[in-house]
Amino acid sequence: MSKVSDTKLKTKQIVKKHRGDKSALIAVLQDIQEAFNYLPKDALTVTGKALGIPISRVYEVATFYNAFSLKPRGEHIVKICMGTACHVRGASAIQDKMERTLCIKPGETTADKKFSLETVNCVGACALGPVVVIDTEYHGQVTMAKVDKIIGKLKEGAQQS
Repeated sequence: MSKVSDTKLKTKQIVKKHRGDKSALIAVLQDIQEAFNYLPKDALTVTGKALGIPISRVYEVATFYNAFSLKPRGEHIVKICMGTACHVRGASAIQDKMERTLCIKPGETTADKKFSLETVNCVGACALGPVVVIDTEYHGQVTMAKVDKIIGKLKEGAQQS
């Protein structure tokens, strides 16, 4: 089966899970992103048709929320909190270190598709700043040494798979 038909089939299953309910568009898009790690164009087209929503509306929602990505993302999403509390505790230096370590800028994905780097305005863990969230795991009071340790551990895990 081709990649396109796999995408379409999986998307149809996701829409069916939400009973084809138009009001579930955001939930459908969240599930699609979880399945593919981004929102493929084919999946958005299938979603619009299956829910009876114009594709322009599907794209409007997909591009409105920062949590959605129209570009393929890495296996691990690295988010650096740039909120005030994290900023004053050195988040910019952590961002610089992360960029050097991964050889990418925010909004980019490593060539091997293992990591995507993002900056976010606040993750709501101000007392732990600076905070880095990798996938769903929060890392508080991040230092330069912790960046090496965290990323090293993930790279090690990737090599063992």
